[in-house]
Amino acid sequence: MKKFFTTLSNIWKIDDLRVRITNTLLFLLIYRVGSYVVLPGVSAASLNHDQNKEGIAGLLNMFAGGSFSRASIFALGVMPYISASIVVQLLGIAVPYFAKLQKEGESGRNKINQWTRYLTIGITALQAIGYLRSQISPEQMELANPYFTILNMFVLTSGTMFVMWLGEKITDKGIGNGISLIIMVGIISALPGAFLTEFQSRTSSVAGGLVTFIVEIVALIAVVMFTVLIVQGTRKIAVQYAKRIVGNKQYGGVRQYIPLKVNAAGVMPIIFAQALMFIPATVQQFFPNAAQNKVLMALSDYTSWGHNALFAILIILFTYFYTAITVNPNQMAEDMKKNGGFIPGVKPGRDTGSFIDGVISRITLPGSIALAIIAILPPLASMVGITSSFSRFFGGTSLIILVGVVLDTLQQIESHLLMRHYDGLMKTGRIKGRTAIPSGDTGQPVI
Repeated sequence: MKKFFTTLSNIWKIDDLRVRITNTLLFLLIYRVGSYVVLPGVSAASLNHDQNKEGIAGLLNMFAGGSFSRASIFALGVMPYISASIVVQLLGIAVPYFAKLQKEGESGRNKINQWTRYLTIGITALQAIGYLRSQISPEQMELANPYFTILNMFVLTSGTMFVMWLGEKITDKGIGNGISLIIMVGIISALPGAFLTEFQSRTSSVAGGLVTFIVEIVALIAVVMFTVLIVQGTRKIAVQYAKRIVGNKQYGGVRQYIPLKVNAAGVMPIIFAQALMFIPATVQQFFPNAAQNKVLMALSDYTSWGHNALFAILIILFTYFYTAITVNPNQMAEDMKKNGGFIPGVKPGRDTGSFIDGVISRITLPGSIALAIIAILPPLASMVGITSSFSRFFGGTSLIILVGVVLDTLQQIESHLLMRHYDGLMKTGRIKGRTAIPSGDTGQPVI
């Protein structure tokens, strides 16, 4: 405990770090206050504030911190920006123009950032119209259409762009990645309510009592530890650099390592798989005759074994797919060759690329299986009687994002401490950050 308070004191002594943490908290406070501001023309008294939505609405509501169900001006959150970032990243693989921009350094990143912003505006406008038509009933409208739709389309689009601006300000003047922290705050805002609901359900009935609740907390801690293990797991490949002597100085001749992530795809395979798993429920809504189909009913029930088995298979497949399009072994081998590096026992060039590709293929299998296990833990938790709001924190997208963002933020705080010659946050070892969802402006993940 003394070590903990000493670390907090050291953090507060560093002026730059203190200002950055304060700025981060203020920007996040602005976001949370804005998430309770209801859209103009919507009757706030008629909203049901259902925080336990299922399907794609539940996923969006989780990322938006409940703003989606509250009909807030931030109802769409940063999801349109993330969608635009993913599209731009995929265009960098398929379209030569975007691939060229990714290699042009700072100027190329600025152009990619500009394209991402334009695409974000378009995606937000389309999603705003869909949101207003599907989530706001005529009884909740206090303004007549089409004025209501046009007005709130601009409000929702402006809200998303403002949230994106807040995220950029947190990144520039705060600590951690702004977009990631906004998503994390939205997810974690539901934790106290879910915790209290689960506690009341266990202690106020015959559903296990306090002992069962304690067992659930221990199980949750174990799941978090397993998630940290998967997020942080790396396979190091030794790289030797050629020795060069220039004058009286020696350059190179040192051994370094290429850290290959066991889960290089991050949370993206779960998001892609979830998008496909929503198809059966969508078919049932548009085709009432298909609602009685046993296969569709089983696939639409997220607690069924068929749904979870297919979900796990899709996650494994998408993990291989996303790793293949984001990690380029041949480019890594080429860059290594240009810098005079080589893997001991492997020829530079094509053989090095094949070697790295083989290592990635082998470590991706256990990583994808572990990711699938984490993803299906929430429905399994619901099967054993845990409330739906609390079971979401036993795995899935929310837990992986929370773990990744917390580790990345702590790593940045620790870097500031070490730069000022203070001790790190841990007695032994150092914290390593981890990110997951790609950003269009930098080409690097933001979650």
